[in-house]
Amino acid sequence: MKKPFISFTSDFGVQSQGVGVMEGVARSICPDAHIIHLMHGLPDFDIITGARTLETVNWLPIGYHVCVIDPGVGSKRRCLAIKTKRGDYLIGPANGVLIPASRVLGGIVKVVEITNSQYMRELISPIFHGRDIFAPIAAWLAKGTAIEELGPEINLKELIPPPYDEAILSGKEITARVISINKFGSFHLNILSSLWDKLGMQLNEVVELALPNEKIRLMFVKTFSDVIVNDPLIMKDDYGRMEVAINQGHFISKHPLGVGDKIIVRKIEK
Repeated sequence: MKKPFISFTSDFGVQSQGVGVMEGVARSICPDAHIIHLMHGLPDFDIITGARTLETVNWLPIGYHVCVIDPGVGSKRRCLAIKTKRGDYLIGPANGVLIPASRVLGGIVKVVEITNSQYMRELISPIFHGRDIFAPIAAWLAKGTAIEELGPEINLKELIPPPYDEAILSGKEITARVISINKFGSFHLNILSSLWDKLGMQLNEVVELALPNEKIRLMFVKTFSDVIVNDPLIMKDDYGRMEVAINQGHFISKHPLGVGDKIIVRKIEK
C-alpha cells in the first residue's frame, strides 16, 4: 500500500523545535506517513507569502498539507480542513492562507471547521495549534479518517477571502501585486503565466513596470542570462507565475518593494 504523504509549512524559525515536534506528533498517530517540510522560516505573520508558498504543493504528491501562518492563534478564528478536487487536504487557520493552494489543486470540494476534540491532542495550547490541532488532524486524515468526522461543513461564502486575488488584464496592461520576495531579491507577482500569454508579449519585447515610486523598463525573457549582468528582466517563474529579477543582481535593493505592493505592467507598443 502506498504511504500517505504529509507536508508542513510555517513561519516558525528553521531552528525551532516546533518543526520537529509537529512531525513527531503526526508520526505518533500515523507512523507510516511519509513526511516532508515544504518550507519553514517564512516571514513572520506573512499570510501573503505563506499562501504563495503553499501554492507549490501542486508539485508534491497528493497528500495532507499543513500550513501554520497563524497570527490569530488562540483567538476566535476557526481551524479548517479543506478537501480539494485533486484529492489533497489542506489544514490550517481560517485566515485565507489556504485558499490560493485550493485553487491550484482544482478547487474546493468540501471545507469543515475542525471542532471534534477526539482528533486533537488532549491538552491544547492557545499558542501552538500547529502541534495540538493541525498536525494531529493531518495525521488522522492520512490514517483514513473521513473529513466529515472533524466538524461541521462550512459554506464557501463564509470563508475569509485569500490574501491576494489574481492579477487583472485590461487592454495592454496588467494590474498585479507582489506576492513573494526570494533571497536573491527577485519578486513574484500574482500574474499567472496563462494570463501573461494573453497580453501578447513575445520574447525580447520590452514592458514598463509602474512601481510604487518609479517606472522602469525591462525585457521579457526566458532566463536570467538572456540580458546582460545587472540588467532587469521579467520571466515566467518555475511555478506558473511571473517573476521580476536582475541578472546576478538584487532587484529589491535597487528598487525597494514589499509584499503586497501594487505593480502595473504595461506592454510597450512599437
